[in-house]
Amino acid sequence: MTQPEPRIRRSFGDLSERALAFWLLVPAALLLGLVALYPVGRLLYTSLFRRRLTDETGNSPVFVGLENFAQAFSDERFWTALWNTLLIVLVTVPGALVVGLLLALLANLPFRVKWPVRLGLLLPWALPLVFAGLIFRWFFDSQYGVVNDVIVRLGGERLFWVTTPELLFWAVCLSIIWKSSSFVALILLAGLQVIPKELYESAAVDGANRWQSFWRITLPLLLPAILVAAIFRTITAFQTFDIPFAMQNGGSSFETLAMYVRTMSIENLNFGYGSALAVLMFLISFVVTLVYLRYVRGADD
Repeated sequence: MTQPEPRIRRSFGDLSERALAFWLLVPAALLLGLVALYPVGRLLYTSLFRRRLTDETGNSPVFVGLENFAQAFSDERFWTALWNTLLIVLVTVPGALVVGLLLALLANLPFRVKWPVRLGLLLPWALPLVFAGLIFRWFFDSQYGVVNDVIVRLGGERLFWVTTPELLFWAVCLSIIWKSSSFVALILLAGLQVIPKELYESAAVDGANRWQSFWRITLPLLLPAILVAAIFRTITAFQTFDIPFAMQNGGSSFETLAMYVRTMSIENLNFGYGSALAVLMFLISFVVTLVYLRYVRGADD
């Protein structure tokens, strides 16, 4: 009678590459589910209930299905906040890309001492958003602001930037472009540094000037980095909250979608409707990201 072969205890060294990769990715997948998937799932779950703590039934949520989303589509304030957010995206994303590209080209010049230029790119990016909003609130102050002081010295009249919605919009856009263009510049600077210098040397031998080299070499090879920067900038633009909130000192004369979500959830304690608004904001950002990724894939091909 033959003896059964003893079972050999397998260690991680005995696993195949696929099995080893699976077990190494399990902790990362669990962490991703904990910090990303669970909050999104919880948000979706809450958006299906009517839960307002100021009501008598605030502590006992009532399932209403898609009623909160239907309320949002009939809410004029929601459409105003969404329109304000879209305007910020349409103005600040191209503005940050253009300014960021100029800053990246400047930082890529052959300076002997490059650290002051690159440090200048890092400072606006590292500055907290609320702090940037407070700085620009002081810049555009109607009485003591630097902008109005320059206007008066040039013979103009003082403008009420913070209390006039149309002027506040442009003040907010300028502050966002200043704050976000440095981040865009850092991404584009990394893209500029991987472009082979031999291409520019060959173009110069063929008689191309700097402007032609920029349009035929720099811009096409930099397009993937530009699209990546546009993805991040668009997502953060849809989530704009800190700068307009700080510039208005908590007011809502110019309200973005993120500010409206905060008003419904924190001030009105309407967690069901606030969650539905947050889900809509997430879906808009997700769709825009998918569109960008499609173009990024096309640019790589």
